[in-house]
Amino acid sequence: MTAEIFFRYVHFISLFIAVSALVTEYLLLKPQLIRQELQRIYRVDSIYGLSAVLFVAAGMMLWFVVGKPAEFYSKNWIFYMKIILAVTAGLLSIIPTIFFFKERKGDPNELVNAPAQLKWYIRLQLLIMFIVPLLATLMAKGVGSF
Repeated sequence: MTAEIFFRYVHFISLFIAVSALVTEYLLLKPQLIRQELQRIYRVDSIYGLSAVLFVAAGMMLWFVVGKPAEFYSKNWIFYMKIILAVTAGLLSIIPTIFFFKERKGDPNELVNAPAQLKWYIRLQLLIMFIVPLLATLMAKGVGSF
């Protein structure tokens, strides 16, 4: 029981950290940034990535090791929607991460133009991150079971 509570808490908190990091990225991102600002955003993006890995790891532990039987999750279409959305958010994060990674090095005072699409990628990720807890709540109540 304690392991289940621990992993549920880690799963929950890692989602909060991921959303916080995405909001921070969104607020820090401007059309033109100096490399020093890009370095800061890259660090925030790294926190987002680590929290996403923690979110997935805790979720896998809940699915296969502790908590409800794996069949509870495996026989629920809402659970699969949650997985699809989490994977989609992960895929959407690749382009901003690559941009931040590539552009962070160089003269710290050099001006860099950020593509306008980056904000849209982050907005979509945030939208997904706000849908995932709703799906989790529905799933926990047994909605969507086959």
